[in-house]
Amino acid sequence: MRKTPTVLTLLLIILATYWSFRVLLPQYNEGETVVETEFSTDRALLHVKEISKEPHGVGFPAHTTVRNYITKELQKLGLETSLQEGYTAGDWGNLSKAENVLARIKGSESGKALLLLSHYDSNPHSSLGASDAGSGVATILEGVRAYLKTNNTPKNDIIILISDAEELGLNGADLFVDKHEWLKDVGLVLNFEARGSGGPSYMLMETNRGNSKLISEFITANPEFPVANSLAYSIYKMLPNDTDLTVFREDGDVEGFNFAFIDDHFDYHTQIDNYERLDRNTLAHQGSYLMPLLTYFSNADITNLKSLDDNVYFNVPFFKMVSHPFTWIIPMLVIAIIFFIILLISGFRKKVLNGKDILKGFIPVLFTLIVNGVVGFFSWQFLKWLYPAYSDMLHGFTYNGHAYIFAFTLFSLGTCFYAYYKFKVIKTANLLVAPFIIWMIICGLVAVYLKGAAFFIIPVYSFLVAFYVHINQKNPNAFLLVFLGIPAIFIFAPFVKMFPVGLGLKMLVATTLLTTLIFFLLLPLITKYRKKGALAFLSFLLFAGFMASAHMDSGFTNNRPKPTSLLYVLDTDENKAKWATYEHRPSDWTSQYITKKVADSLLSKKTISSKYGSNFTFTNEAPLKNVPKPTIEVQLDTIANNIRTVNLCITPNRPINRLEVFINDVDIVKADVNGIELSEHFLKNRNSGRLITHYISDKNYTDIILEVPQNQELELTVYEASNDLLENGLFSIPKRKENQIPMPFVLNDAILTIQKVKFD
Repeated sequence: MRKTPTVLTLLLIILATYWSFRVLLPQYNEGETVVETEFSTDRALLHVKEISKEPHGVGFPAHTTVRNYITKELQKLGLETSLQEGYTAGDWGNLSKAENVLARIKGSESGKALLLLSHYDSNPHSSLGASDAGSGVATILEGVRAYLKTNNTPKNDIIILISDAEELGLNGADLFVDKHEWLKDVGLVLNFEARGSGGPSYMLMETNRGNSKLISEFITANPEFPVANSLAYSIYKMLPNDTDLTVFREDGDVEGFNFAFIDDHFDYHTQIDNYERLDRNTLAHQGSYLMPLLTYFSNADITNLKSLDDNVYFNVPFFKMVSHPFTWIIPMLVIAIIFFIILLISGFRKKVLNGKDILKGFIPVLFTLIVNGVVGFFSWQFLKWLYPAYSDMLHGFTYNGHAYIFAFTLFSLGTCFYAYYKFKVIKTANLLVAPFIIWMIICGLVAVYLKGAAFFIIPVYSFLVAFYVHINQKNPNAFLLVFLGIPAIFIFAPFVKMFPVGLGLKMLVATTLLTTLIFFLLLPLITKYRKKGALAFLSFLLFAGFMASAHMDSGFTNNRPKPTSLLYVLDTDENKAKWATYEHRPSDWTSQYITKKVADSLLSKKTISSKYGSNFTFTNEAPLKNVPKPTIEVQLDTIANNIRTVNLCITPNRPINRLEVFINDVDIVKADVNGIELSEHFLKNRNSGRLITHYISDKNYTDIILEVPQNQELELTVYEASNDLLENGLFSIPKRKENQIPMPFVLNDAILTIQKVKFD
């Protein structure tokens, strides 16, 4: 009887796992000479460096500087540029004046145009926007430069749209789709985005119909490092996250591709989204998408990329992209079940299988799923209890998050090795039945409810072959079993990391369960290992090591700064002021002003909107300062046909960045702000009483026209905020320490006034 070469086969599994990640990205070589007609990451980095010198959200001084830089760079390429300006509020109720930068390369034919899209505004108020989306702008500027150097005339026009106010509600894209005459020419959009500062860039499509034609064209364009799968797209469609491309799909019925990276999520929308932290390999990956797609789609027929049919698709090493129609899903499932039944009959006839041992095989399966599932589900809550400051990482992904992913992967492996160590006397073929049934239940569910994940069936076929081998051979070749396990590793291993990286460490449960399910698919090999107990011990030991490493990195340093927040809130009606913070564990900087760990309940429940539903955590009495409040003039208040129409104008008396108006619980018939009618969708779905958020440039006024039923009382609350707390002469707030940054996603470093307007 041959011994299974445990060490060698484990090394092959580790190598396959490493390779499943390694092939996702090109490798950047600093200073490498690149010919003029090819994309240069170094040249793109020069643009990122210029764009990300200062925060450049709408209304910030550097916003104009960045826009002018982009315009000049396009003009240097010999392109005629134009500026599209206008107010828009989108579907988010965030009003702003957007200023889009546009250019166009004429094609030789009159077909549809290819549009290259990214946005140049950074998230208010502290983000430097190197990744989001300076990287996208830089990718387009460098890609267009390289393309023009080929001196080829495209068949299709190429439109370049560097949009504005994406961070405020996709406003620039909304302005283009709603108002610009070029929209009718657009046949396809390539949009470049970011939700972190590193990792592979995922391709996600936007289409109102089937995806089959889009995915087949994408495969034909043949980008070298495609990272895409129909499961990620299915999940993306369920999430509230939108991009500029969503506006093109929903309002313009234009198809397109998103390219966005999500790793190092802790940098997203922060002061440390800077030039230095942008992953060079990631920027190279964006370029590796743009160049072949720009070359292909600028000459392809893109007049009609619509299809009624959907495809399952996924990337895999060596084959790049694999795709098949949705119509294959059920037949593939049925064939797998039939093959399994045939093998079961064969196994019982050969007396390799027996019912008692098959039933025993369910014990380790259920044990590992329950233990790893429970541990993964409660892991993030446990970590936040252990390290309360983690709650101040509103992204839900900590600086040491990758260590936790490794740790809980190893914990799951330890549980699995231990469970099967206890059942080592049962023949392998019997132990394989329960995992297969679990996998077929999963494949059956996704075939009905989540068709984008139907490629899960592919590694199951390899598992069936391994099951066949074990039924017919007493001692199968270990290297054959490694080969049969590779599809599971290549396809599923990246998901173990992707879910908690993209959705936060609350999704560590996906890591633990996916690791368990991959382990099941490798059982044909693993059950042959004699030292499963030792492997369990080693896994738990490494788990402890990674947890210790994560603990050592759980504090905050200059490279891993703590998010902090401080606001001065003045109620102009009550003539009272408070300091407020969103921090759950106030820093020493914040604690200079927040001396009591209590919160004003009224202030916390309903004060200015923020992402992730964040509310003020603590408040403290503050000295009164002479902060000018806005002038609110009611210019019209009439009743006609049982409808009350109110027109009021709010004019700031100090430089402000943001004005927000809340309204009491009334039925709004119609609302118009600065000539922009708020969408019916927003008015029906708005929450917390918010009517409008106006991101203000140049002390602009806010003119509101409201129509409400005559018999309903009307009350407005006006919040006016400026992000100048640290620079305002009325205050003497010390600068943060080097291991602290402004907290993203919430109003911060702000002077906020509150003023009510009551109507009789």
